[in-house]
Amino acid sequence: MKTILDFQSFKNKNQKITMVTCYDYTFAKILNNSDIDTLLVGDSVSQVIHGYPTTLHATVAMMELHTAAVAKGAPNKFVVADMPFLSTRKGIKQAVEAAGILMKAGAQAIKIEGAKGHEKMIQHLVESGIPVMGHLGLTPQSIHQLGGPKIQGRDDAGAENILNDALALEKAGCFSLVLECIPTELSKKITLALQIPTIGIGASHHTSGQVLVLQDMLGLNADFKPKFLKKYSNGAEATIKAINSYVAEVRAGTFPDKEHSYE
Repeated sequence: MKTILDFQSFKNKNQKITMVTCYDYTFAKILNNSDIDTLLVGDSVSQVIHGYPTTLHATVAMMELHTAAVAKGAPNKFVVADMPFLSTRKGIKQAVEAAGILMKAGAQAIKIEGAKGHEKMIQHLVESGIPVMGHLGLTPQSIHQLGGPKIQGRDDAGAENILNDALALEKAGCFSLVLECIPTELSKKITLALQIPTIGIGASHHTSGQVLVLQDMLGLNADFKPKFLKKYSNGAEATIKAINSYVAEVRAGTFPDKEHSYE
């Protein structure tokens, strides 16, 4: 199993970190036998699994449930769990309690969006034995404040703000940092400026690693086609084909056959 020390080692060796989201036991079992380094139980579970329009509907209880399922299915993988919307904005005591719930569910680290107002809380979490991964750029929990899913850091002021936030998160004790939907040169500048590794999604190849939503990269969400996404499979088409084959055989009376029946 990887640890937070491996993240730093990867960056020092210029070895890319690989991460995908995972929300359930079945996929976790499959990923446990893959080459992936890290599994992220993202608050995107509220969209991908529960059908909500944004990540804002994720709760600590929801994240606890899915984190436990993933941890059971992938005991050999490093599991990171998202701190859901507002769980870090109610004071240090409440943040520690929420993070503790996710750690006890099986996470080895938690991920927190944003920097401003979080520095002391992150420092306290780290000092309490809870590894923290940061997240800057497009932060989905602030989607309404940002005016939608827009690229961040395009102008000089925005880029400088994200760089300063990245340095602040490193100082606060984050062991790594997700950079989402920022320009190529900014991701390069931040990655070179930090001692800790960066993990990109829509942030170019200059980051220390990459993360994608599992269902997106498997092509299970046919309608989702952002510029940063590469689909490594046509999962939706393959699944429909398999289901239709099953339906046809049942209707034709060829399934179950002798091989799949008890004598």
